Amino acid sequence: MSQGSDAMLQLKDTLRATVQVTFDGRVVKTYHGPDAKARFTKEVQVLRFLEGRHCHFVPRLLEVDESKLRIITTHCGTRVEHLDAERERELFAELETFGVRHDDRNMRNVTYRQSDGRFCVVDFEFATLLPGFN
Repeated sequence: MSQGSDAMLQLKDTLRATVQVTFDGRVVKTYHGPDAKARFTKEVQVLRFLEGRHCHFVPRLLEVDESKLRIITTHCGTRVEHLDAERERELFAELETFGVRHDDRNMRNVTYRQSDGRFCVVDFEFATLLPGFN
């Protein structure tokens, strides 16, 4: 880990992405592996779309670096360890009211933001924009 303001804590390192959180609370996601460019492009598109729709329970894009296939977003809390099936279904259904189907509905993509007691949804690289929400 580097020193100073660039120091980060690694949250995830898989074949598809590396996710780190900076000590000032930003999330840095770098895409790699199969279809990295397409997944990067999809996540940027979906997050911009959701920001335009004022969806308040997803990360907000702070920086996009296409040359590095890297995004920096706001932090949406800590990963959820337990979530009942009904609450999970409600959360992803609420996301669809903003015009996005997640397409990777898994508890690993749900966080809890303690500041406002809100469950949030992250990781939109496989999401679908629903027709009729332009």
